[in-house]
Amino acid sequence: MVDRIVPNSIVYTDTYRSYNVLDMSEFKHYRSNHSRRFVKRHKHINGIENFWNQGKRHLRKFNGEPRLHFNLFIKECEWRFNTPNPRQQLTQLKEWVRYSMG
Repeated sequence: MVDRIVPNSIVYTDTYRSYNVLDMSEFKHYRSNHSRRFVKRHKHINGIENFWNQGKRHLRKFNGEPRLHFNLFIKECEWRFNTPNPRQQLTQLKEWVRYSMG
């Protein structure tokens, strides 16, 4: 994990022991102890857990994706997550097509 996280990032995790290594890294590490308090102000991991749950469900349809294009699949999942309304998705797609057609 340490090799893949950009320095000065903020990382939120639960209290699982494997995350102890993050305390000695070049970024801020916040923990959520779910047994004591599930959310502390804005510090929780529900958002990313929700994103990965939806992303995995969407990607399962493809029965695996090429490693080379994985980042594009994830970007699509991010867009779908941040634009949950199907009408809004369609409107955005139409705008992008119009823009790309010149």
